[in-house]
Amino acid sequence: MSKDTPQIYLITPPVIDLETFPPLLSRLLDAHEVACLRLSLAARDEDTILRSADALRDIAHARDIPLVIEDHVLMVERLGLDGVHLREPGTRIRKLRESLGADAIIGAYCGQSRHDGMNAGEAGADYVSFGPVGENALGDGAVASHDLFEWWSAMIELPVVAEGALSRDQIAAFAPVTDFFAIGDEIWTREDPMSALADLTAPLR
Repeated sequence: MSKDTPQIYLITPPVIDLETFPPLLSRLLDAHEVACLRLSLAARDEDTILRSADALRDIAHARDIPLVIEDHVLMVERLGLDGVHLREPGTRIRKLRESLGADAIIGAYCGQSRHDGMNAGEAGADYVSFGPVGENALGDGAVASHDLFEWWSAMIELPVVAEGALSRDQIAAFAPVTDFFAIGDEIWTREDPMSALADLTAPLR
């Protein structure tokens, strides 16, 4: 991919089998250029999260891919992770930047709100994500529009991530106006995630 082509930001499945998922992830990362990996687990059991983070950190770092964890701020330093992705950033970012330091990655999901994205950037976020891009039956049905990404890419230097219910057509349409595509359920729910990722991201090649 050229430096102007949006990069792949991979999100883990909400449930991970530590026997089968790490080998699959290793093969996928060797086959596809991935810029960042987000550990996004449905589990709220500390041991499950710790063991998953340990396994995936080694796989990601062996390939020079940063691993961020969703929401569990206290585990970043404890587990040697690269940062945190906040689903509801609120007013926490400035304080987190002070505690985690300048090198930690802090990402902020801002739904469809340009205002929230700007606030996150001013507070010290390294990127913002908007979504969902595709229509689905979850939440209130609101989507992050192409116009939002177009405005952001023209006016704001802070990197932006497109995520949520992505399709191949949407990746083709949004490629000129986003820096990253965050891809997760779009491939993990398919029988062959590697082929699914290749098909989904074909417009980027």
